[in-house]
Amino acid sequence: METLVVATMSRLDVSYLDAHKFDFLVSYNYRRILTGDILGRFPDRAINLHIALLPWNRGADPNFWSFVEKTPKGVTIHYLDEGVDTGDIITQQEIDSFPDDTFRMMYDRLHNEIQGMFIENWGYIRTGTCPRIKQPGMGTFHWAKEKDKYMHLLINEWDTPVSVVDNVFGNIDNAER
Repeated sequence: METLVVATMSRLDVSYLDAHKFDFLVSYNYRRILTGDILGRFPDRAINLHIALLPWNRGADPNFWSFVEKTPKGVTIHYLDEGVDTGDIITQQEIDSFPDDTFRMMYDRLHNEIQGMFIENWGYIRTGTCPRIKQPGMGTFHWAKEKDKYMHLLINEWDTPVSVVDNVFGNIDNAER
């Protein structure tokens, strides 16, 4: 059976989807919120690959926020719903960070892990035989613009050691941020 894969960062619309009759929607590094009219065309066939250990760090820049807020680091494949990164979890894995990591190194590690996890689990996801686990607790969420007030900490942009941010926020309670 031939499989056609279409990758886009453009905004998806219903007419495009209807014209192409896609079987499945896989969101990966897509920076737009998918609405109900889009998701309604893919019942139980729309998933997201997110570089965070949900429910922590929903939304934008999850790698960055995991260090600022001292939340668990990891990757999650989950079903898409009308919330932002709130759908049921299919699989996830906690990922360690190391003192000499930079933000770029950790970002690359997270992406390598999520890609491998997707390849390993695609057969189960495609056939609908994968688990479906409700997300526990409230977790955290961030919009992209929220990191602007912390960008000065990234002294070497994404090549900044994560320890720089870790040291700044090491003794500050999340409520104080």
